[in-house]
Amino acid sequence: MNKNINTGFILIVDDNPTNLSVLCEALNSEGFRFRVAVDGESAIAQAERNQPELILLDVQMPGIDGFETCRRLKANPITQNIPIIFTTALADTESKTKGFSLGAVDYIPKPFAQEEVIARVRVHLQLKQLTEFLEQQVSDRTKALQQAQVQLVQQEKLSTLGELVAGIGHEMNNPINFISSNIPPLQGHITAVTQLLALYEQEYPNPTAQITTAIVKLDMNFVLEDMPKILNSLQLGSERIQNLSDSLRNFSRSDTDAKISADLHQGLDSTLMILQHRLKANGDRPTIEVIKSYGVLPQIYCYLGQMNQVFMNILANAIDALDEAIIQGKISNVIPQIKIATEIDSKQLVVIRIADNGVGIPERLKKRLFEPLFTTKNVGKGTGLGLSIAYQIVVEKHKGVLDVNSQPGVGTEFIIKIPM
Repeated sequence: MNKNINTGFILIVDDNPTNLSVLCEALNSEGFRFRVAVDGESAIAQAERNQPELILLDVQMPGIDGFETCRRLKANPITQNIPIIFTTALADTESKTKGFSLGAVDYIPKPFAQEEVIARVRVHLQLKQLTEFLEQQVSDRTKALQQAQVQLVQQEKLSTLGELVAGIGHEMNNPINFISSNIPPLQGHITAVTQLLALYEQEYPNPTAQITTAIVKLDMNFVLEDMPKILNSLQLGSERIQNLSDSLRNFSRSDTDAKISADLHQGLDSTLMILQHRLKANGDRPTIEVIKSYGVLPQIYCYLGQMNQVFMNILANAIDALDEAIIQGKISNVIPQIKIATEIDSKQLVVIRIADNGVGIPERLKKRLFEPLFTTKNVGKGTGLGLSIAYQIVVEKHKGVLDVNSQPGVGTEFIIKIPM
């Protein structure tokens, strides 16, 4: 290792002026930067303020000795990774063993041999740099593997979900088309039969006793009034199923390989339709009120199927947060709400805000929300992949921004920004 590679400094801890002079001269001759402390307390304070690359620590000092100084440095998360070399005249095995057990990496015996000091310092600085390099390599590889894992899970989920939802939508489409297409002729037939019965009543005002009894038993007037109402209910029900079928097919758009011009409002509405069953009243929780404040948005060039997945993950999390708030009794007197607002900001970004008035997220956890496999939910209720997948879709696939504002006990707001 070139002596100038290391831009940090070495901390020398010794109360003996002669020892300090020898060590300072040795390090200075090789161009190493160094600082000096004359006791353990000041050494600990210096190391906490500005971490050295290496500490040369005398064992026998006034106040706390080198062993206690070492123990405290290794117990402190700020200083625990700094390598410590003891400088001592104690050469017995017990002293050396104690030093190594406390976390020291080496011993330099007194009186000092300048060449030995330089050699040992150089070796341990090289080892420290190598260790830091390897740790960074491991960290980078781990992040890369996590991202690859998230992408694979995302693709698998999107593919599986798309096939499932598209299949359900297709299977629903045929019977609902059959029902909806038969309602108008049935309505016509019922109208014609009603008119025919009215004509019979007009032409034969005095029916036989048997017919009169049958009319009373049937409650003819009620039946004639109720049949159009039943037909109207069937019509509304079939339209609702048709809308759900359309939403399923829209949600499952298999456009993962190419961007298309799309209506994000339609994606939001399709996702809300699919989640409709979760928005309804459930046990002690009342119906979740969805408040939409849509601005005027143009068609956006995006991966619509993936954006729908982002909406699904965030909205499902909002519902989970509201369920948890009810369980914890934090919004017992408040109507659970999800607010969705869209706009174009001053930077010409499409902004989508999805906010709930649930339990909120503590500040210490907010920074980890988008990490793969991290979840705030109980075991079995979350995989820790939903938000990390959403982050990759928004930030990496669409070059956008996904941010979160939250306050415990007040609620959480996710902000999605997509370039137009």
